[in-house]
Amino acid sequence: MSVVFIVLPVSILLALVAVVLFVLSVRRGQLDDLDTPALRMLPDDEPVEPGARTGDRDESPSPHGP
Repeated sequence: MSVVFIVLPVSILLALVAVVLFVLSVRRGQLDDLDTPALRMLPDDEPVEPGARTGDRDESPSPHGP
């Protein structure tokens, strides 16, 4: 029973800290744009030329040998 006297205040304190951090992040605008970060990675790929084979290696000489 004495564990309840320790766990209950600790859990309430952790919940309050989580709520305060959530409110601060909302006020600072960190949760305003949820779509752009997921789409930002998509245009990083180089366009593939039609007819190019995907398994071709670069023909430039390697500094590490053949």
